Amino acid sequence: MATDADLQIVTALERRVLARALAASDFGGLHLRFSIDVVAKYRAHAAGKLIRTRSVGRISMPQWTLDMGIANDDSEVEVVAKDLLERVPAEEHAHWVEHLVVQPASSRFLQMMIMPGACIDDGEPEAWT
Repeated sequence: MATDADLQIVTALERRVLARALAASDFGGLHLRFSIDVVAKYRAHAAGKLIRTRSVGRISMPQWTLDMGIANDDSEVEVVAKDLLERVPAEEHAHWVEHLVVQPASSRFLQMMIMPGACIDDGEPEAWT
């Protein structure tokens, strides 16, 4: 279980990663979170190799490798968006999408992002309080 000190360190590091991404206009370094179950497919692959410590790991397949962070409770892994795009073959992407850990979000906002220009009507305008 993460301590308050751990959370403070992670928060500071997350903010630093985002600040760098914004400064460089490059969001490939941001990380995505996935259920630990995403790894099971590669563990079962005879030609693959999985290596890990307590907090980081690597999937090594014959044609590609991917480094990842491992959550303290072993429930999730995180990977850099750019690595997922550039290192993992396209035919594997659907597998990763299926194991994405969904963050709390506004469903209306996500609909707007998927369908730009769509009319989203969920009531009268409200004041920010």
